[in-house]
Amino acid sequence: MNKGTQKIAIAVYGAAHSEYTKSFDTIEQAENVGAIVAQHDCVTIVPATTGFPFWVAKGAHTAGGQVIGFSPAANEHEHHTVYDAPTEYMDMLVYSGFGYAGSDLLLSRSSDAIIFGYGGLETVHEFWVAFQENKPIGILKGEWETDEILFGLLRGHEGSFDHSRIIFDEDPNRLVEQLIKKAKEEKAKEYHL
Repeated sequence: MNKGTQKIAIAVYGAAHSEYTKSFDTIEQAENVGAIVAQHDCVTIVPATTGFPFWVAKGAHTAGGQVIGFSPAANEHEHHTVYDAPTEYMDMLVYSGFGYAGSDLLLSRSSDAIIFGYGGLETVHEFWVAFQENKPIGILKGEWETDEILFGLLRGHEGSFDHSRIIFDEDPNRLVEQLIKKAKEEKAKEYHL
């Protein structure tokens, strides 16, 4: 494979708990994001868990995309018994053995761009890791408050980092297209193309 021609890998984070993701609109939005990533011929990377990431994986898998899940567990047995996490809709599982925090770091480093959908408390950590890794970040606006919380974290720090790599959008298709463009620009810089 030639340099710069590998598929773009887009990670999608969201809340593992299902209290809000029982909402049909949230589930539909998560599946839609996964399908859009797959339709753009990108690899979908998700935390191998329940909730929003699970529905993203289902959407990508159903649309014929490749899905890679990152588990906090060291092996399949621990994945099921300790973390009670699913394996459905994932073509490959990476068992990090580093718990949630270590798994987040590996997942962020393995992706070219990252999307945040409906999130919970863990999303703040996931966002910080992605931010530190200097990845293009897309924040999907929705009927949830995650986008407002993440925007609030950025407010007042406009001069201390490059805001152009962080995109807020309510349209998942437009968000994915913008992230792909930014990820390709970053790859071109890496390969000096």
